[in-house]
Amino acid sequence: MRQLWAPWRGEYVGKEQPPGCILCEKPRALDDATNYIVARGQFVFALLNLYPYNNGHVMLAPYRHVGEMEELVPEEWTEFSLFLPRLIRALKLSHRPHGFNIGLNLGRVAGAGIPGHLHWHVVPRWEGDTNFMPVVGETRVLPESLETTLAKLRAAWEQTAAT
Repeated sequence: MRQLWAPWRGEYVGKEQPPGCILCEKPRALDDATNYIVARGQFVFALLNLYPYNNGHVMLAPYRHVGEMEELVPEEWTEFSLFLPRLIRALKLSHRPHGFNIGLNLGRVAGAGIPGHLHWHVVPRWEGDTNFMPVVGETRVLPESLETTLAKLRAAWEQTAAT
């Protein structure tokens, strides 16, 4: 069996998780820049992942603390289905990726780091984005700060409003 090393995730998995739910607390704080919130809707919001796999790694979540897909109400599903393509358009404008990974880890055994609050991951991908650094050097190189990513993505999100 091959082993996949992800040492850049060590900061996340190695630290004690604070009490409460960050996906509930961050939007309540009403400080979107500090909490890296990209966009807000009535039922869902998008925020940057603090431990991204790639620049532009966004999480899309309902405001409501819900851990099972069947608990989502139609309004949440509808807004999610409108947010996701707009988020993809914004990421294409801001970062020009070659593709995307979009996924949901449902339950702790499936890899959910916050199993009590559903959230989808949208990860921009570029040809060759897994190069020798993470493979040989066991180091992930992210060329852009979260603040820069947030500014670029927010500007692109506003550009997608008319489309």
